[in-house]
Amino acid sequence: MQAIILNGITATRARVVTVRTNAREIDGISKAILIEQLKNKLKSGKIVKFAYLKSNGEVRIAFGTTHPDFVKDKVCGWGASRENYATTAYFDLEKCSWRSFRWENLIAVF
Repeated sequence: MQAIILNGITATRARVVTVRTNAREIDGISKAILIEQLKNKLKSGKIVKFAYLKSNGEVRIAFGTTHPDFVKDKVCGWGASRENYATTAYFDLEKCSWRSFRWENLIAVF
């Protein structure tokens, strides 16, 4: 028998994905772990390439970051956390603006 130990936020993300997609719990857990990996990479200072499904059904290949040194002058600081809406925000380096996607729509992190 194997056990998967999740921190609180990853467990919450897994539950949201499972409920929103009506998927198996293990699918929600694996998506939540992928989201955690993406968020860590976005904060790392590197440009991160990832893919997600847009609300119109298109697949978006994005290049983004959330590293504080890069985005500090692009943050107003008065907005609500995207975590409250079960989405992840990132600064899109191609569009030069903030974007976000729903957790269940993340496809891959490259």
